[in-house]
Amino acid sequence: MIFLRSLIFNVLFYLVLVVLCIIALPALLLPRGAMMALEAAWASISLFLMRVVCNIKIEFRGVEKIPKGPLVIASKHQSFWETFALVRFFDHPLFILKRELMMIPVFGWYLKKVGMISVERGGGPRSLIKTLKRAAAEVKLGRQLVIFPEGTRTAPGAVPNYKAGVAQIYAESSVPCLPVALNSGLFWPRRTFMRYPGTLVVEFLDPLPPGLPRDEFMSRLRDQIETATSRLVEAGRAEQAQLFGGVPSEAKG
Repeated sequence: MIFLRSLIFNVLFYLVLVVLCIIALPALLLPRGAMMALEAAWASISLFLMRVVCNIKIEFRGVEKIPKGPLVIASKHQSFWETFALVRFFDHPLFILKRELMMIPVFGWYLKKVGMISVERGGGPRSLIKTLKRAAAEVKLGRQLVIFPEGTRTAPGAVPNYKAGVAQIYAESSVPCLPVALNSGLFWPRRTFMRYPGTLVVEFLDPLPPGLPRDEFMSRLRDQIETATSRLVEAGRAEQAQLFGGVPSEAKG
């Protein structure tokens, strides 16, 4: 039953994406806000499909803690899910994406239209520094940067490996940093089309004020995210054990 629900969801998920890409073509001529509204619509429809097709309930905690204005959002990254589901909470969200995504016909046009930043993996330190400086400059202009401090998706329970890039952007932009914990990898695991039922939880944690020393910032950021994520993953696994008798192997760290 989980396999069938996952199959139906994925067909509908990508069908909706294709339809919205077609509908959004005229929006390429409109201000950036029109495109962001369509992106938020895609996220809302996807969350609805997750609930009705896959029996995945979504719970957002700590929304009241989100600061207004320019912001660095440092989120745990377990799944593709958070790359589209978090945008609805921010007025001018910004992501750092692989350059290859910008090259996809039509879809890449939309990414450029909303001002996403591309990074060339393997481009060397100079290319990375240039990307980080541009991201900090965009934040100073009033945008909210969603960044994944580990740089890539990690399975729930995997040993974390936080990169220094988030600290550089935080220091250069001089804005608060909002840590985000989640357990999305239990329900939308990496490298599989399977979608597992349960309660996917995102928790917005206490913001870190601007101006912290780099070492203190990284220590507090990691401690907050990892402590809350471990708690959410443990609760999610317990729920899944009751729902279908076990934890999917691909969602294990």
